Amino acid sequence: MPETPALRRPLIVAAIMAAMAMISIEATIVSTAMPQIAGQLGDLHLYSWVFSAFLLAQTAMTVAFGKLADLYGRRPILLIGIAIFLAGSLLCGFAWSMPSLIVFRLIQGVGAGAIQPVALTVVGDMYSVEERGKVQGYLASVWGVSSVAGPLAGGLIIQHLSWAWIFWINIPIGILAAAGFVAFLNEGITREKRKVDVLGAGLFAVSVAALMVALTEIGSSTVTVAAALAVALAAGVLFLAQERRVRDPMMDLGLWLRRVIATANVVTLLSGMTIIGLTTFLPMYVQGVLGQTPLVAGFTLTVMVLGWPIGATVAAKNFKRFGLRPILLLGAALLPIGASVFLFLGPGASPVFAGFGSLIVGFGMGFLSNAAIVIVQSSVGWSERGAATSSNIFSRNLGSTLGATALGAVFNLSLASGGGGALPASLDRIQALLERPGAIAADPQTQEALAHSLHLTFWAMFCVAALTFALALLVPKARAAAATVRVPEEAAGVPEAVPTPEA
Repeated sequence: MPETPALRRPLIVAAIMAAMAMISIEATIVSTAMPQIAGQLGDLHLYSWVFSAFLLAQTAMTVAFGKLADLYGRRPILLIGIAIFLAGSLLCGFAWSMPSLIVFRLIQGVGAGAIQPVALTVVGDMYSVEERGKVQGYLASVWGVSSVAGPLAGGLIIQHLSWAWIFWINIPIGILAAAGFVAFLNEGITREKRKVDVLGAGLFAVSVAALMVALTEIGSSTVTVAAALAVALAAGVLFLAQERRVRDPMMDLGLWLRRVIATANVVTLLSGMTIIGLTTFLPMYVQGVLGQTPLVAGFTLTVMVLGWPIGATVAAKNFKRFGLRPILLLGAALLPIGASVFLFLGPGASPVFAGFGSLIVGFGMGFLSNAAIVIVQSSVGWSERGAATSSNIFSRNLGSTLGATALGAVFNLSLASGGGGALPASLDRIQALLERPGAIAADPQTQEALAHSLHLTFWAMFCVAALTFALALLVPKARAAAATVRVPEEAAGVPEAVPTPEA
């Protein structure tokens, strides 16, 4: 075990990157394998819930685990999260039906809800503002690599192995990450007897989960949506009453309402809506309207995912030179600039043009997301950093869910109304168009209806991106808190107290 402080921090970051890789690769590798998995397990009508269940559990538990990390330290919560995630991964490989797979994906999501926010909190503990942005640029690159490696690994596993290995591949990675945290993340924490707000955490999880069920089921089942919204509202009211009553609440409402954190989180939420709109509808436009192959459509998104870590790295190197707020504003400005490119797409446009817009949005997200989380982390001390970090991640996840629902509603309503002179197109005809891009010439009417609906969706996405920039102007130039870093110097290589510069 290396004793030199300079050596320990990179090893801890390596463990963090391994843990984050498990989560980041899940989306792309499972997406690649799900058609074959659904073919074996059946219940195709539950297909989308394999993905929704993971996101639902992750989002609902993020805030609770962030608070627990502030109470009991980062390492135990990370190890618990990894253990839950690996248990879910193991069970997913043994799934015998679609409902069982959905339940096991819920377990995976609970583990992910602990890993992602607490891992980023550890980075905030160990590094100063200038160093932190650079390290978070490395973490962003994990998502970029996973977006490329996931589909490739998924295809190879499905071709040569059982689909169970789509999930079991996480086990050795998770064990290595856990071993890294046990060996190198040694926190000097004074244990205090503090009562955990279990009831508050449970009510919050129920409220968020019910809200996400309602958002996911909009357009499918009115009864389900109404019932889920009622549960979300009731649990939310009880949660607020509980938080006002207890001495040590699970969610410190005062923390969430601080201007720095509240504005940064709203900006993050809207940026999440923009990104989900891009990743959902751009491939559909490239295939269904431009008549390109799925490979080309994937390329238009790949450049966005590659632009993200590049933007994050460039942002990190300029935090000290320009400050956090200007970097945040630059990223927020790039989002509507990139989104405006899609407003000029037409049936004869080049996919390279679409990729250019996607790249600009990727750069914008790199600048914005990196600056936002550093601003949030730097505005609080050690005892609140887990909660503050988790609030930012929660905002992005919730934004993705809201964006998918809102932009999906714009698309569906436009398609059903047949605006712009185009007749309403059936979902079967659109599916055929997407499966066989060459069929565009044989069905120009469906192509016209799809193009019009997606064009309105891109306008909605542009408006959300423009609102992101407008609200980013409200983020104040706040002086960062002098954080008391609880990871001792011999364990992490940082002083006990790190007075951070102005954000």
